[in-house]
Amino acid sequence: MTKRPKVSRQQRKTLARIVVRSAPRDQRRAILQAGTLSIPAAIGRSGRTSRKREGDGATPIASMPLLYAYHRGDRIKPPQSQLRLLRTRSDMLWCDANGHPNYNRPVRAPFTASHERIERVDELYDICVVMDWNMRMRKRGCGSAIFFHIARPGFTPTEGCVAIRHRDMCRLLPHLDRRTILQVL
Repeated sequence: MTKRPKVSRQQRKTLARIVVRSAPRDQRRAILQAGTLSIPAAIGRSGRTSRKREGDGATPIASMPLLYAYHRGDRIKPPQSQLRLLRTRSDMLWCDANGHPNYNRPVRAPFTASHERIERVDELYDICVVMDWNMRMRKRGCGSAIFFHIARPGFTPTEGCVAIRHRDMCRLLPHLDRRTILQVL
């Protein structure tokens, strides 16, 4: 008789799918459905699109696997997660320069091409989950840095990401792993 490997309670409750739907009356807001939880969210300033382009401010209508997460270790204790967690450093950047070979990839400072800082002054990336949007099968100009991160106060629109409150992210993170898909409808 072979022994079954022990599976923690946390692993049994992994979410396979998170669904993001537009909120009524405001294309820049959304309702995120995670199991039985309904969570308010902010999405792109241009709403959702099936034809995502760099800089359009829209959230792609797509199914995006969650890859790994960044956390701001100097501000918050490491959150519980089944995703790989990387502590941010001041030299961590994300290339959003269309013509650069590292387009839509993490890079390190100093870096002269267009980029975004991972360790931000505000709290948006205190917890930041990297989703597989235009990463494995990269196409230049189809959008970069589509993250699942912390929302601004008042759920003001993002540049194309999906954002929720810090406390909601902390509730969800233990139930997310690389098999979890974030689906924007």
